[in-house]
Amino acid sequence: MRRWRLFAGIAVAASAATVATVIALPASAETAAFTVVSSWNNGYQGQVEVKNNTSATITTWRVQLTLPAGTTIVNSWSATQSASGSTYTFTPAGWNGTLAAGASTSFGFVANGTGRPTSCLVNGASCGGTSPTSPPTSPPVTTPPATTPPATTPPATTPPAGATPVAANGQLRVCGVKLCNQNGKAIQLRGMSTHGLQWFADCYNDASLDALATDWRADLLRVSMYVQEGGYETNPAGFTAQVNNLVEEATQRGLYSIIDFHTLTPGDPNYNLARAKTFFAEVSARHASKNNVIYEIANEPNGVSWAGIKSYAEQVIPVIRANDPDAVIIVGTRGWSSLGVSESSNSSEITANPVNASNIMYAFHFYAASHLDNYRAEVQRAAATLPLFVTEFGTVTYTGGGQVDLASTATWLDLLDRLQIGYANWTYSDASESSAAFKPGTCGGSTYAGTGVLTESGTYLRSRIRTADNF
Repeated sequence: MRRWRLFAGIAVAASAATVATVIALPASAETAAFTVVSSWNNGYQGQVEVKNNTSATITTWRVQLTLPAGTTIVNSWSATQSASGSTYTFTPAGWNGTLAAGASTSFGFVANGTGRPTSCLVNGASCGGTSPTSPPTSPPVTTPPATTPPATTPPATTPPAGATPVAANGQLRVCGVKLCNQNGKAIQLRGMSTHGLQWFADCYNDASLDALATDWRADLLRVSMYVQEGGYETNPAGFTAQVNNLVEEATQRGLYSIIDFHTLTPGDPNYNLARAKTFFAEVSARHASKNNVIYEIANEPNGVSWAGIKSYAEQVIPVIRANDPDAVIIVGTRGWSSLGVSESSNSSEITANPVNASNIMYAFHFYAASHLDNYRAEVQRAAATLPLFVTEFGTVTYTGGGQVDLASTATWLDLLDRLQIGYANWTYSDASESSAAFKPGTCGGSTYAGTGVLTESGTYLRSRIRTADNF
């Protein structure tokens, strides 16, 4: 579907309507503009941009959308949502309540059903602002067919110099419990993880990486290199070269790159200690002069004590530091990087006995359909004392498959946004599993931009990642 927006008003279309209507409001009022980002046969993703058209700063806002019978909002992000009957009220998520004169913010939601809003209020008044001085010249907006729309985004190109995440932030460092940029500002990086390079190398080409940088507007690419399962141990030189090439591709596009030493089975990272030292010595020497490389030294330790993980980390980190003294390094945590929760422990063992190194963070992984409130509570508790990075998460179960749980995913990402914890989604691939961002067969073609090639999970993650960074 063609994306549409009327700058100063809200265009509200019923599911059978063929002409958009503009609700007028006197000048100098706050406005809210509704956009259909994508749609499918039984629902759609909407976005609302709230703009302060007054001459003074406002400290909060409230948007109320009324939907027709048969359509409900199942989840939302970048806002706090409540409902009364068919009317849904959205208020700031906390960080986006204050808007200076002329400033704007946005929030998104997923609707079950095809009905568009029939009424909209912002701060108690109609959402529409002053009509444009010149009427739109484009044809009337029509209701899309009840299918996933084809990709309409133009081919992506390399971002201009100065406009990329790396250009904006430079060399990163850990400051307190946050990830900070070269100016000492706490930031959040958002992006995608590759799948295993031994299986999905064809998904990582110029077109797909251009799409990640310019269509998804991502900040980072996590390069996931399995050690076992047909990975690094079978061809160290070949897999090291693959990783190096993808880091170079990310660098050309101004993306940060996480080099993931993807250990999973066996779960004790010390099993791969010698391999890790060799691998990280080589890649850190290759990329020491870059300011966009982050090292993740053990993906998901499991069945091993925190003391064992800590020992491994304190032997691998000096290997990296010998070549690259400034890079951020991420240490995996117990219980498949669950801060120990999946093995009946918690982050207290880390805070009581932290890794003896500076400029490091600790990994946390979750799968939204499996890891719920008790995991979220532990992240919130741990984030007060430990610098965390969610280097891997899925919208589905911990198997990588099953039902996509957008409600739990939204709750997770709202929490990470509030805590300024960076994340990478599993996976930027066309694997035949519901966690994959692309529909099966996509990587055999040449189109990666837009929503037509995306799964339900990919469509949702693209919409979250595309929201403006706070750099």
